[in-house]
Amino acid sequence: MPDSQDPPSHPGHEHGSGSDHPHTHGAIDPSLLSSERGIWAVKWSLVGLFLTAALQVVVVAYTGSVALLADTIHNFGDALTAIPLWIAFLLSRRPPNRRFTYGYGRAEDLAGLAVVLMILLSAVIAGRESILRLYEPQQVRNLWAVAAAAVIGFLGNEAVAIFRLRVGRQIGSAALVADGYHARVDGLTSLAVLLGAVGVWLGFPLADPLVGLLITLAILRILWQAGRDVFRRLLDGVDPEVITEIEHAVQHLPQVKGINEVRVRWLGHRMHAELNVAVDPALSMRAGHEIAVEVQRQLLRHLDYLSSATIHVDPEDAQGGEHH
Repeated sequence: MPDSQDPPSHPGHEHGSGSDHPHTHGAIDPSLLSSERGIWAVKWSLVGLFLTAALQVVVVAYTGSVALLADTIHNFGDALTAIPLWIAFLLSRRPPNRRFTYGYGRAEDLAGLAVVLMILLSAVIAGRESILRLYEPQQVRNLWAVAAAAVIGFLGNEAVAIFRLRVGRQIGSAALVADGYHARVDGLTSLAVLLGAVGVWLGFPLADPLVGLLITLAILRILWQAGRDVFRRLLDGVDPEVITEIEHAVQHLPQVKGINEVRVRWLGHRMHAELNVAVDPALSMRAGHEIAVEVQRQLLRHLDYLSSATIHVDPEDAQGGEHH
């Protein structure tokens, strides 16, 4: 029996979408809408981070603090890490071709890997500086300026983190979620500076490196969360609940006698599914094809992040890979 794969976009051809009603291919593809939303999130979070760093520049210019200047340059550099993710979202809008038959969604996962590496670098630098200051304490000057810059850095980065995490989870982008964690790491670093300055002001000079070590542990926890999600995507891992949802969406169809060999992978923030369904062996090829189209339609209705599905139809008495 023939396979049925998500057909190319043609005006007037209808199939199920991620919503509760059919849509026409003449409308905007939901995957393009989610890519646009990802670009929108990256763009405005980049503006927010540059604004945060610019405010810190004002404090640096007023106080002349070299330490604050270094932290400000660090924030500008971290803001620029959003650019690879922006490029990845732009690439994901390009249609598949004969060389990249699944499209360019994997570029988003590679951008997520770059973000994870930046979080790792932040943890290494924060830990190293904290340990060095334990053995070689340094006097902290201009405490009020340090505190002011730290508050600005924490509030700006945390606002961007919340924004990126929310949009990333809405569109299913592990890379954008990782970038949200990255902004949170920068906010925690600024918070460490603030707490350290308060400790020094209260007469505890070792407060600065000790708080730095605590923040390093927090960064490592965030690294584990972000890295786990990104590497799972790179290895084509999905939550088992997705498989259950696919099976549930198809099982209620009376023409389907069995489901097996369900395979799902993420390509950026969109999913692709492949599965075999068993049908009555007495059905014609056309009837089998119509069942496959209906299965595809139900899947696209019930799974918000699913962009395409390939359905292979088996006769009920010869289902499964051992018969192929």
